Amino acid sequence: MKAILAADKNWGIGYNNHLLVSIPSDMKFFRQTTTGKVVVMGRKTLESFPNGMPLKNRTNIVLTANQDYQVKDAVIVHSEDELMEELKKYDADDIYVIGGESVYRMMLPYCDTVYVTKIDRAFQADTFFPNLDEMDEWVMTEESEEQTCFDLEFCFTKYERR
Repeated sequence: MKAILAADKNWGIGYNNHLLVSIPSDMKFFRQTTTGKVVVMGRKTLESFPNGMPLKNRTNIVLTANQDYQVKDAVIVHSEDELMEELKKYDADDIYVIGGESVYRMMLPYCDTVYVTKIDRAFQADTFFPNLDEMDEWVMTEESEEQTCFDLEFCFTKYERR
Protein backbone atom coordinates (compact mmCIF):
# COMPACT_ATOMS: atom_id res chain seq x y z
CA MET A 1 0.00 0.00 0.00
CA LYS A 2 1.17 3.53 -0.77
CA ALA A 3 0.35 7.08 0.25
CA ILE A 4 0.56 10.14 -1.98
CA LEU A 5 0.49 13.79 -0.94
CA ALA A 6 1.90 17.28 -1.29
CA ALA A 7 3.38 18.84 1.85
CA ASP A 8 5.00 22.12 2.80
CA LYS A 9 8.22 22.59 4.80
CA ASN A 10 6.36 21.75 8.04
CA TRP A 11 4.61 18.71 6.53
CA GLY A 12 1.40 20.74 6.34
CA ILE A 13 -1.05 19.27 3.83
CA GLY A 14 -4.19 21.37 4.08
CA TYR A 15 -6.07 24.32 5.48
CA ASN A 16 -9.83 24.71 5.88
CA ASN A 17 -10.37 21.46 3.94
CA HIS A 18 -8.40 22.64 0.91
CA LEU A 19 -4.96 21.81 -0.41
CA LEU A 20 -2.37 24.41 0.57
CA VAL A 21 -1.56 25.10 -3.07
CA SER A 22 -2.44 23.67 -6.47
CA ILE A 23 0.59 22.87 -8.64
CA PRO A 24 -0.38 21.65 -12.12
CA SER A 25 2.55 19.20 -12.46
CA ASP A 26 1.77 17.78 -8.99
CA MET A 27 -1.88 17.31 -10.00
CA LYS A 28 -0.72 15.59 -13.19
CA PHE A 29 1.63 13.29 -11.22
CA PHE A 30 -1.24 12.44 -8.84
CA ARG A 31 -3.58 11.72 -11.74
CA GLN A 32 -1.06 9.58 -13.63
CA THR A 33 -0.05 7.66 -10.50
CA THR A 34 -3.56 6.89 -9.20
CA THR A 35 -5.62 6.43 -12.40
CA GLY A 36 -6.85 2.87 -12.63
CA LYS A 37 -5.97 2.28 -8.97
CA VAL A 38 -7.77 2.24 -5.62
CA VAL A 39 -7.82 5.51 -3.65
CA VAL A 40 -8.60 5.57 0.08
CA MET A 41 -9.78 8.78 1.71
CA GLY A 42 -11.86 10.27 4.47
CA ARG A 43 -15.21 11.96 3.91
CA LYS A 44 -13.81 15.50 4.18
CA THR A 45 -11.21 14.75 1.50
CA LEU A 46 -13.95 13.51 -0.84
CA GLU A 47 -16.03 16.61 -0.11
CA SER A 48 -13.05 18.84 -0.99
CA PHE A 49 -13.09 17.54 -4.60
CA PRO A 50 -14.99 19.39 -7.35
CA ASN A 51 -18.72 18.91 -6.61
CA GLY A 52 -17.74 16.45 -3.84
CA MET A 53 -17.63 13.70 -6.46
CA PRO A 54 -15.36 10.62 -6.47
CA LEU A 55 -12.28 10.69 -8.71
CA LYS A 56 -12.87 9.34 -12.20
CA ASN A 57 -11.24 6.12 -13.42
CA ARG A 58 -10.38 4.93 -9.90
CA THR A 59 -12.00 2.81 -7.21
CA ASN A 60 -12.86 5.36 -4.50
CA ILE A 61 -13.09 4.06 -0.92
CA VAL A 62 -14.36 6.60 1.60
CA LEU A 63 -14.07 6.19 5.38
CA THR A 64 -16.72 7.94 7.48
CA ALA A 65 -18.32 7.32 10.86
CA ASN A 66 -21.67 8.47 9.44
CA GLN A 67 -23.66 5.26 8.87
CA ASP A 68 -26.10 7.05 6.53
CA TYR A 69 -23.43 8.56 4.28
CA GLN A 70 -23.81 7.59 0.63
CA VAL A 71 -21.99 8.68 -2.51
CA LYS A 72 -22.59 7.50 -6.04
CA ASP A 73 -19.59 5.60 -7.50
CA ALA A 74 -17.79 5.22 -4.16
CA VAL A 75 -17.40 2.39 -1.65
CA ILE A 76 -18.29 3.66 1.83
CA VAL A 77 -16.77 2.07 4.95
CA HIS A 78 -17.32 3.09 8.56
CA SER A 79 -14.35 1.80 10.57
CA GLU A 80 -10.70 0.80 10.28
CA ASP A 81 -11.75 -2.88 10.48
CA GLU A 82 -14.31 -2.46 7.71
CA LEU A 83 -11.76 -0.59 5.61
CA MET A 84 -9.11 -3.31 6.07
CA GLU A 85 -11.66 -5.97 5.12
CA GLU A 86 -12.60 -4.04 1.96
CA LEU A 87 -8.94 -3.54 0.99
CA LYS A 88 -8.38 -7.32 0.97
CA LYS A 89 -10.30 -7.35 -2.34
CA TYR A 90 -7.52 -5.40 -4.08
CA ASP A 91 -3.83 -5.83 -4.86
CA ALA A 92 -1.93 -3.92 -2.16
CA ASP A 93 0.31 -2.38 -4.86
CA ASP A 94 -2.76 -0.73 -6.39
CA ILE A 95 -3.93 1.00 -3.19
CA TYR A 96 -3.15 4.69 -2.59
CA VAL A 97 -4.05 6.53 0.60
CA ILE A 98 -4.88 10.12 -0.41
CA GLY A 99 -5.95 11.81 2.84
CA GLY A 100 -6.79 13.53 4.97
CA GLU A 101 -4.67 13.70 8.09
CA SER A 102 -6.55 11.15 10.22
CA VAL A 103 -6.73 8.60 7.37
CA TYR A 104 -3.02 9.08 6.61
CA ARG A 105 -2.14 8.56 10.30
CA MET A 106 -4.36 5.46 10.51
CA MET A 107 -3.02 3.89 7.30
CA LEU A 108 0.67 4.87 7.41
CA PRO A 109 1.61 1.71 9.38
CA TYR A 110 0.27 -0.35 6.46
CA CYS A 111 2.12 1.63 3.76
CA ASP A 112 5.50 0.66 2.34
CA THR A 113 5.90 3.64 -0.03
CA VAL A 114 4.98 7.32 0.27
CA TYR A 115 5.14 9.80 -2.60
CA VAL A 116 5.60 13.33 -1.28
CA THR A 117 5.64 16.45 -3.42
CA LYS A 118 7.74 18.65 -1.11
CA ILE A 119 7.00 22.35 -1.41
CA ASP A 120 9.82 24.63 -0.27
CA ARG A 121 7.62 27.05 1.65
CA ALA A 122 5.69 27.13 4.91
CA PHE A 123 1.97 27.81 4.57
CA GLN A 124 -0.75 28.34 7.13
CA ALA A 125 -1.99 24.78 7.67
CA ASP A 126 -4.38 22.98 10.00
CA THR A 127 -3.74 19.42 8.81
CA PHE A 128 -0.38 17.66 8.70
CA PHE A 129 1.30 14.48 7.53
CA PRO A 130 3.73 12.77 9.92
CA ASN A 131 7.31 14.02 9.32
CA LEU A 132 8.93 11.02 7.64
CA ASP A 133 12.37 12.63 7.89
CA GLU A 134 12.14 12.21 11.69
CA MET A 135 11.03 8.56 11.55
CA ASP A 136 13.76 5.90 11.56
CA GLU A 137 11.65 3.39 9.65
CA TRP A 138 11.39 5.66 6.57
CA VAL A 139 14.11 6.63 4.11
CA MET A 140 13.92 8.94 1.10
CA THR A 141 14.93 6.82 -1.89
CA GLU A 142 14.23 9.24 -4.75
CA GLU A 143 14.25 13.00 -5.16
CA SER A 144 13.63 14.85 -8.40
CA GLU A 145 15.42 17.96 -9.56
CA GLU A 146 13.95 21.08 -8.00
CA GLN A 147 11.08 22.45 -10.06
CA THR A 148 9.34 25.80 -10.08
CA CYS A 149 5.68 26.74 -10.50
CA PHE A 150 5.13 30.49 -10.43
CA ASP A 151 7.19 31.46 -7.36
CA LEU A 152 7.04 28.03 -5.68
CA GLU A 153 9.96 25.63 -5.62
CA PHE A 154 9.16 21.96 -5.11
CA CYS A 155 10.43 18.46 -5.81
CA PHE A 156 8.95 15.01 -6.13
CA THR A 157 10.22 12.54 -3.53
CA LYS A 158 9.68 8.88 -2.76
CA TYR A 159 10.02 7.41 0.72
CA GLU A 160 10.25 3.70 1.40
CA ARG A 161 9.88 1.77 4.64
CA ARG A 162 13.25 0.35 5.77
